[in-house]
Amino acid sequence: MSHSDIIKNFPRVPAEIVARAAALQPAILADVAGRRGALNGRIRPLHPGMKLAGTAFTVEVRPGDNLMIHAAISLAQPGDVLVIDGKGDLNSALMGTIMMTACQKLGLAGVVMDGAARDSIEIIEMNYPVFAAGTNPNGPTKNVPGRLGHPVSVGGVTVNPGDFIIGDNDGVVVVEREKIESLLPAAEKKVRDEAARIEAIKGGDTAAKWLAAALRAAGVLKEGESL
Repeated sequence: MSHSDIIKNFPRVPAEIVARAAALQPAILADVAGRRGALNGRIRPLHPGMKLAGTAFTVEVRPGDNLMIHAAISLAQPGDVLVIDGKGDLNSALMGTIMMTACQKLGLAGVVMDGAARDSIEIIEMNYPVFAAGTNPNGPTKNVPGRLGHPVSVGGVTVNPGDFIIGDNDGVVVVEREKIESLLPAAEKKVRDEAARIEAIKGGDTAAKWLAAALRAAGVLKEGESL
């Protein structure tokens, strides 16, 4: 394995921007990012209450081999989220309690992997946020080289090192490092607007104002017709 397969240093979203963005729902950020950036829904939290937000430390492994994840744990910085391209393989687990305990001790913000975890009940009891494509009792091998700090594909989405990663029970969203700060005002406005709309609905204003025009545009209603 050449040394260029491991990129240790890359720019990250600044901590104050991470903290501000972490207050938002992944759904809100995906909306203002053009309804994109959400990983495939197979990548789920091990427990519904789990949430994470941080900067991506990207890892690419061969299916079922976690050698490079061990290397990543020793190189990642506090506040990083390990984002692991495990090729969607669910035949063996890439990480369990021992590795998750090390991640938690080192201050890593969580783990997102397109692969399987194990020891899931113990990880839930640790209250450490782990998002995975599934679980499997089989252990991994530790023989095959991979890459760290390179762009990866996780759940059908490109993740670059240092990008902003956020997850809750809906799933995981990635926003490009260069874009996250510029999206925050629109995201924060959307939170306020949605809260106001929900209050209006509770007050009896249930009609969607845009619906008739959209139905006409789609050819469901003719001009002048209404539902």
